[in-house]
Amino acid sequence: MKKKRKEKRQKIIFAAGAWKKVHFHVELNTHNTLILILLNTRTMSRLKRAGQGDSLAGFRTEKTEPTIPSGLLKAARKSGQLDLSGRGLTEVPQDVYHLNIDTPEEAHQNVSFGVSDRWWEQTDLTKLLLSSNRLTQLSDDIRLLPALTTLDLHDNQLSTLPSALGELQELQQLRLSHNQLTSLPVEVCTLKNLCSITLQQNQLESLPDELGHLESLTQLDLSHNHLKGLPSSLGCLIRLQKLNLCHNNLSCLPATLAQLTNVKLLDCSNNQLTDIPARLSDMLALEQFYLRHNKLCLLPKVLAPALKELYVGNNHIEQLETEQLACLTSISLLELRDNKIKILPEQITSLNTLTRLDLTNNDITTLPASLSLLPNLKVLLLEGNPLRGIRRDLLTKGTNELLKYLRGRIKEDPERADEGQTAMTLPSQARVNVHNINTLKSLVYSEKQAADIPDELFDAAADQSITTVNFSKNQLTSIPPRLVDLLPSLSDINLGFNRLTCCSPDISKFLQLMHIDLRNNQLRDLPSEMKNLTKLCSIILNYNRFKSFPEVLYQIVSLETVLLGNNQVDEVDPHRLMKLVHLSTLDLSNNDLLNIPPEMGLCASLRCLSLEGNPFRTPRAAIVAKGTDAVLEYLRSRIPTLPQPK
Repeated sequence: MKKKRKEKRQKIIFAAGAWKKVHFHVELNTHNTLILILLNTRTMSRLKRAGQGDSLAGFRTEKTEPTIPSGLLKAARKSGQLDLSGRGLTEVPQDVYHLNIDTPEEAHQNVSFGVSDRWWEQTDLTKLLLSSNRLTQLSDDIRLLPALTTLDLHDNQLSTLPSALGELQELQQLRLSHNQLTSLPVEVCTLKNLCSITLQQNQLESLPDELGHLESLTQLDLSHNHLKGLPSSLGCLIRLQKLNLCHNNLSCLPATLAQLTNVKLLDCSNNQLTDIPARLSDMLALEQFYLRHNKLCLLPKVLAPALKELYVGNNHIEQLETEQLACLTSISLLELRDNKIKILPEQITSLNTLTRLDLTNNDITTLPASLSLLPNLKVLLLEGNPLRGIRRDLLTKGTNELLKYLRGRIKEDPERADEGQTAMTLPSQARVNVHNINTLKSLVYSEKQAADIPDELFDAAADQSITTVNFSKNQLTSIPPRLVDLLPSLSDINLGFNRLTCCSPDISKFLQLMHIDLRNNQLRDLPSEMKNLTKLCSIILNYNRFKSFPEVLYQIVSLETVLLGNNQVDEVDPHRLMKLVHLSTLDLSNNDLLNIPPEMGLCASLRCLSLEGNPFRTPRAAIVAKGTDAVLEYLRSRIPTLPQPK
């Protein structure tokens, strides 16, 4: 027995001596068992420097204050910027608050006067980025950083803010989105230099009346909160250019918004609005007005002279009145989709500047032939309406064919016919339509049977903020490479009726793109990079060569309309389709679908589902003929239910 113990002791000594510069420590644990801990010299010296009398202290788990690498703090003193985003911080380290107060550590170690190490010549911290951490609170010590101009706290777990924020009088940008804030401290409203504050994705239920004191604000984002009302002082923010109020619980808007004469974009989508104050006509700079997903029964009467885009889709509008239409003197885009409109009045033809009219998913049965006389109308969307007297295949051929058909129905009036011909024919005879480019921000080169687009068109469109491109009905085999010249502003692309065999990944660079028409080409797939098109609302892919539902479309959650008729699609994934929560129109007619999954009936947002012309047996043709609601109800009834436990 003694011999065995001696052997064990020798082994331990040998093990400890096998490493050079190694210390070991032996102690008894709670079970009276020997524990051997090996510590290298570097670890020992670190513990000694920290003043640890207990050599095991470094191995015990204790709650310690988070530390920031000294090199990062040193760089921040020189640049005035500190980025601590995505570090899992639960609190802001004191080193950060005291960055410009305490003497840095290197001062005790380096007394040289080298140019690069002059720690006493530090720069005040002006930019502090703390986003994507786990911060639950912010200390009042934030007042120790009075030179801050940018403070980024978005994507944390903050439920309150310290009143000391009001002492950061140099602050220009304050990012607080994606937190759990229920209120905004009054002290924040004293920040006279604040230009931008983002508060989206919080839990705000109200705003302080003092909000109107932030007179330097140019951007204010309050979207995705629980706001039920707005302070009247909001009208005092006279420098505001962009105001986002979408996804709240607002039932009305304060009339004082009319004082915001510099606002160009106002988004009030996804609220509970039933009416819009007529005084908003005084918003002289308003160009884009979003009112989607509210409870409006009438088109708002807004006489704003600069209004170019009005979005009132997904409301309860049943009729369009002449008085409301007459207000839209400069309108270019009018979205009326997903309402209950039954009749399109003749007065619609007074909108001479209209280039895009979206009437998708309404109850319109007839179209006035005079609609074809709108001189600048380029896009007319009518899917999902019970139209009579117009063949479905005519609707799939595009706006130009439909307008030609409507013009053929007009009873000839010689004077008006001559006038219309001059207005519509003469500009198109020119190779470069300067009027369309400068006034309508539209670049058109269609029905030329051209293999490429002339450079002179792109040269003429330079610096013109083009929003719409129509290169349809040509012989293009690829997307024109110079289309990227129009990246910043382009929102609508029509490349239908060409010979495209593939779609270039460059299409994903058009981040403002909302509509793309690729019908009647030879496409078989779409690039995965298109998932970056987060604003894309509609895509038309009829008459191509797709054999499956394009994979990337499942990832574009902003989609509202997908037209994929007359292809060879043989399968659709209903579970992934359900994630497209805004999808209201889906055309899968004339494909090779042998089976319609019952789970497709759970796609609650669908209002128009076209399945005719496929070889499936169920649902029967009689059910399909009854319309979308009947088809979805039938599919839901076919979903197998799990047996109840006994």
